[in-house]
Amino acid sequence: MKLKRVHSAVIATLLTCSMVVTPVFADPAEEQADLENQKANAQSELNSLQNQLNDLITKTNDLELQLIQTGEEINQAEADLEAAQEKKEQQYEAMKLRIKYMYESGTGTATMEKVMSSGDISSILTQAEYSQQVHEYDRNQLQEYANTVKEIEDLQSTLETEMANLQDLEADYKSQQEELNTTISSKQDEISNLDTMIQEAARKAQEEAERKAAEEERQRQQEAAAREESQQSQDNTTTTTPPAGDTGSNTSDDTTSGGDSGYDAVTGNAIVDRAYGKIGCWYEWGACGPNTFDCSGLVSYCLTGSYTRLGTTLTFMGWTRVSDPQPGDICTSATHCGIYIGNGQMIHAPQTGEQVKIGPVQSGMIYVRY
Repeated sequence: MKLKRVHSAVIATLLTCSMVVTPVFADPAEEQADLENQKANAQSELNSLQNQLNDLITKTNDLELQLIQTGEEINQAEADLEAAQEKKEQQYEAMKLRIKYMYESGTGTATMEKVMSSGDISSILTQAEYSQQVHEYDRNQLQEYANTVKEIEDLQSTLETEMANLQDLEADYKSQQEELNTTISSKQDEISNLDTMIQEAARKAQEEAERKAAEEERQRQQEAAAREESQQSQDNTTTTTPPAGDTGSNTSDDTTSGGDSGYDAVTGNAIVDRAYGKIGCWYEWGACGPNTFDCSGLVSYCLTGSYTRLGTTLTFMGWTRVSDPQPGDICTSATHCGIYIGNGQMIHAPQTGEQVKIGPVQSGMIYVRY
């Protein structure tokens, strides 16, 4: 009986030792929860940044419309000034002809001498009044011309100042957009990194759960075996009980899906040909051809073949995106656009002071199709 108690004590000691040496692991579930909170905060910040970017894109589009309108008003002011100058030249030539005729024919002098010799005071006053009216008419016409020219020049100066201010604001918006894009990209990388860490923490949590389950099962089996052996010792039997165990199989199915969807490519040759045909034309805000363009005006012409505007860069941003751009597609961002010609190149109207030219597709642009 004493031997049985000793044997039971030995088994209990072994069980205790096995429990003492069990390694202690950090809790991956807590780590995963903390990472999930970090991701939620980062996603909230990303959403806020994206809303700011969307607001800025809307402001940029409104500004582009103002630039186009101001450019058209400047063009009209220049045309009005040219017309006023032509009218002035016509008035000046008419006045010269009238004076020349009166001088060469002597009409005015002969008439005045005739009137003076007749002694008819009424005729004298009538002739004097007529001459005064002619001179007054000429002065009024010249003054009207001067006022018109001054008004147009003042308007043109005001519009040019407004255009300069709008272009400065546009540059500021572009700078803000680039900064937001950089911040958004960084935040997206942060979220992607957190996703990776969350997946790793989830894997560790799963492994830890499986380890604990296996350890608990091992301990259960050991305890069951100890109880069985103790019972056998007490009953003084030699029955051998095979160790408990279980069998199982782990199966996993890895499925992949893929396949390329069919795509009917559009060559866009006619669009590209129109773009090539306008290389060298000067940039001008609000212009849609035939010899000057802004960026959206050039794209509109290339797509339609007519000198009419389809919309702004924001209009193009809303069109169907393509992942495999073809020549004739549109490269666009919220602030600029051009016609894609292949090999990462586009034809575009860059900015004031530059001509329509070939250049690389700018960073951050998307491809859309008309």
